Amino acid sequence: MENQIPEIFNAIPHTHYVLLSTILFVVGLIGVMIRKNVIIVFMCIEIMLNAVNLMLTSTSAYYSHAGGQIMVFFTMAVAAAEVAVGLAIIVMIYKNLHSTNIDVFQRLKG
Repeated sequence: MENQIPEIFNAIPHTHYVLLSTILFVVGLIGVMIRKNVIIVFMCIEIMLNAVNLMLTSTSAYYSHAGGQIMVFFTMAVAAAEVAVGLAIIVMIYKNLHSTNIDVFQRLKG
């Protein structure tokens, strides 16, 4: 049986998904590099992760292969753990420093 392109790609070409994913990733990357608030930086990292998930899902659907969608499932599980641990670290740093500014983190000893 020959792999067929799903019908949704007749309406929306794969290049649109690639372009959207690239734009999301670049917006997240610019946010990580420019912003000073650790919570905003954390959200930009999540935007970058979602851009990669969009690319994996769309490419997987385009080529009719479930491997990318399975990878997205595991990536989302890791992202959930990252959010839980990351927010706990941010809360503890805020308790100690009373700031979420990244420049203040240089005062931490370690």
